[in-house]
Amino acid sequence: MLVAPRVFGLETVALRYFNVFGERQDPTSGYAAVIPKFIRMMLAGERPTIHGDGTASRDLRRERGAGNLAAATAPEAVGRAINVAMNGSHTIDELVQTLNNLMSTNLEPVYGEPRAGDVPESRADISLAQRIPDYQPTVSFEEGLTRTIEHIAEAAGRRGGTFSSVR
Repeated sequence: MLVAPRVFGLETVALRYFNVFGERQDPTSGYAAVIPKFIRMMLAGERPTIHGDGTASRDLRRERGAGNLAAATAPEAVGRAINVAMNGSHTIDELVQTLNNLMSTNLEPVYGEPRAGDVPESRADISLAQRIPDYQPTVSFEEGLTRTIEHIAEAAGRRGGTFSSVR
């Protein structure tokens, strides 16, 4: 239970996001998440670097708005911390293979040393979120990746990049 509803009488909801990705992330930022960074590299014909052996998994979520709106309007969410995720995880190797499939590339990743503090598995328990009407993710992992690839490729084209098209 969050403190605000009990102490201050405010109706609040805390949303805990797991590995969000999407069209508006900057793939060139020093803080870029793995998906836009891999997409940028792979569109440029560069092999992505995986820290570790590729078996680490993440619960990746593309759609952000539906979770926010559903939680904001659901009385059962008040005073709760809700995990916002897809309810499934993908290994980093699976991510690279899916990106290769979607972009019609065949780029093998480069494996580097694991990073200190990286968790081997991340999978959210979304059972509380699933009780909220209209919560269910509406964009699949592959569709979210396709939209993100298209956006990054289009943005690179506007900047004069040499990225190829998505199949």
